[in-house]
Amino acid sequence: MSKSSRAIRIATQRPGRFPHASIGLILWLTLVWVMLWGSFTAANLLAGLLVALILTTLAPFPALPFDGRFRPGAVLYLVVRFLWDIVYSSFQQGWFILSGRQPQGTIIRIHLRSHSDAYLSMVAGMTALVPGSVAVDAHRITGTIYVHVFDTDLAGGIPGIHRTVLELEERVLRAFASHDELVDAGYVPGAWSSAGRLPTPYAPATGEPLGQLADPRAEVRRAAQARRHEEAQRIAGNVLPGEQEETS
Repeated sequence: MSKSSRAIRIATQRPGRFPHASIGLILWLTLVWVMLWGSFTAANLLAGLLVALILTTLAPFPALPFDGRFRPGAVLYLVVRFLWDIVYSSFQQGWFILSGRQPQGTIIRIHLRSHSDAYLSMVAGMTALVPGSVAVDAHRITGTIYVHVFDTDLAGGIPGIHRTVLELEERVLRAFASHDELVDAGYVPGAWSSAGRLPTPYAPATGEPLGQLADPRAEVRRAAQARRHEEAQRIAGNVLPGEQEETS
C-alpha cells in the first residue's frame, strides 16, 4: 500500500468506539423502551439500556450533522406536554372504543418546516408513541412524514392533525434547534412558542429554504421537481392509497 493510499484510508475510516452512539441517543432509546412497556422499573430500565447498546452496536445510526442547542425550559415543556398528550389520547381512545363507534381512519401527508433528519426522526417517533397516531412513512429529502390516525374526527379533522404535528415539531425545534435552524424553519428564535413566527413572505409556510422565495424561476423548478417526484412514486407504487394532504 502506497503512502498516499494509507493516508486516505486513515483519514476516511471512523475510529472504533463503544458505545457506537452518543449518550443522548442511548438515553433516548432507553426511555422509549421503558415507555413502550408502560412501567418504570429497574428491570425495564436495565433492559432498555441493554437493547439500546445492542441496537446501536449491531446497526449503528449514520452520523447526522447536528448544530442544535439545549434549552432546559423548552425541553421540560416538551417532555411534560408529550406525557400529557399520551395520557389524554389514551383516555380519548378508550372512550371512543367503549362508545361502540366505527373509526374513520386516514393517512395525511405533512411537510415539516425544518430540514434536519434528526428533527424529522424525533417528530415521527414521538407521533408514533401517542395513542391513535403513527408515522407510517417518511421522506428525508422532502422533509415529509405520512401520519395514520385512528379516527379523523377524534383527531380534530385534517386541519387538526396537520396543526398537531407542526406544533409538536415547533416544540422540538424550540427545545433543540439552533438560532439559524429556527430562522430557517420560519420561527422567531426563542425557547417558547409565544415568540411567534417570522412574517410571510420572509417565513416559508411549509419550510422551503430561505432565499429561494423571491425567485419565481426557483418556484417553477421546485414545482416541476415535485411533479416528477410524485409521478415517479406513483409509477413505483409508493403512493399510499387514500392519502390526503393538508395544504393550508
